[in-house]
Amino acid sequence: MSPILVFSIIAGYFAMLMAISYFTSRKADNATYFTANRQSPWFLVAYGMVGATLSGVTFISVPGEVGNSNWTYLQFVMGNLVGYAVIALVLIPLFYKLRLISIYEYLKDRFGQKSYYAGASFFLISQTIGASFRLFLAALVLQIAFFDAFGIPFWVTVLITIGLIWLYTFRGGIKTIVWTDTLQTTFLLLAVLISIFVIVDHMELEATQVFSVVSESSMSDVFDWDWRSNSNFFKSFLAGIFITIAMNGLDQNVMQKNLTCKNQKDAQKNIFWFSITFFISTVLFLALGVLLYKYAMDQGIAIPERSDDLYPLLALNEFGILAGIVFLLGIIAAAFSSADSALTALTTSFCVDILDIEKRKGNQKRTRMLVHIGFTILMFFVIVIFNAVNDSSVVSAVFKVAGFTYGPLLGLFAYGLLTSNPVKDKWVPLVCIISPFISVILDWNSAQWFNGYQFGFEILLVNAGITMIGLFALYRARPINI
Repeated sequence: MSPILVFSIIAGYFAMLMAISYFTSRKADNATYFTANRQSPWFLVAYGMVGATLSGVTFISVPGEVGNSNWTYLQFVMGNLVGYAVIALVLIPLFYKLRLISIYEYLKDRFGQKSYYAGASFFLISQTIGASFRLFLAALVLQIAFFDAFGIPFWVTVLITIGLIWLYTFRGGIKTIVWTDTLQTTFLLLAVLISIFVIVDHMELEATQVFSVVSESSMSDVFDWDWRSNSNFFKSFLAGIFITIAMNGLDQNVMQKNLTCKNQKDAQKNIFWFSITFFISTVLFLALGVLLYKYAMDQGIAIPERSDDLYPLLALNEFGILAGIVFLLGIIAAAFSSADSALTALTTSFCVDILDIEKRKGNQKRTRMLVHIGFTILMFFVIVIFNAVNDSSVVSAVFKVAGFTYGPLLGLFAYGLLTSNPVKDKWVPLVCIISPFISVILDWNSAQWFNGYQFGFEILLVNAGITMIGLFALYRARPINI
């Protein structure tokens, strides 16, 4: 694919995003940026969230990971469905009742100011890392497809990519994101469907044969019952539930979109319909993975050492212009959809939770824009650092990191919702810091200490459990009124 064609695709796509930004950011204020004035149609939010949740990680890593762990990732996604039900039935009513802008404001009401800062800080750390990992994938593909041809270094590619995202989000915020996510989800799903069609055409398969090829492949095995395996069904299913609750229900990035719906009922409908669409979309990506590996083996193409490289390699070099174009549109859509909402959520959380912007004197809009710029720069440096040290499948890395950084958040909210006990607020941040360290030690030594048992995504539950034990230890007796 010629660099000029790649540039034209990127420029055309970005022009559409800028047009949406222009129309959605007119007369925008802080309420528009943070909550979209709570006027978003629920079906628009649900559809757009598919693209944001799938992200570049799903788009590239999930098809590639099929060669390493078959369809066992689907066990995790089954747990996701249960997690989304909990979000819709438990968390959505709570957040709408409290009329929150940032969901971490709940922690201030429940525990105190120190707990509030601790929860918000862990989100800021978690989201910065997760969003940077996802955007790294997109920048890597753009580097291969376009910037390498001109000898442009990777850090410049990252700077350009994240700069484009900043341009169309800095004014309209979450209102712009709700609409751009709709466009990006459309391109993302079209990309996977057209990719499957192109592969089937290259393999000269009849439409009726595709299901048989996928279902009969050994790579389509879903369930792993080995209790020591990190992809064991029960571990993956439970982790899917609680990682969904932590990374979506307790994540300002995702919940900020839900809180733009007109009312609680609309937000709940959004979650249920989104979760069904997300499950179907994941099945499509796993099917694509089986077809990619089969095509490579049939054609004698060497499988890349890194599974993340398989889809880009075949789409850009083997399947022709159409496949290359839709792949680029898909990865750009996936990356922008997750990174733009993350940047907006990080800005919102820092402004509301850390700066308490509504009580600040002076130009609040200017303060918000400076924070937006600050997080843009921070994500740039995290991506560059990750590029220097990355040596594993990104899909595993993202959720592994989340197990350590979202654990304290899950523990805080679980303790707050399941008990009525007050705590010694000033010591809560220390508990939230110690819990991940203990979890890391357990994870590193699990095989040696627990007869070969290896932690998978369920390390999140261990982390949250340690946090809750620490909170119980901080119990503060209520004063007795005489």
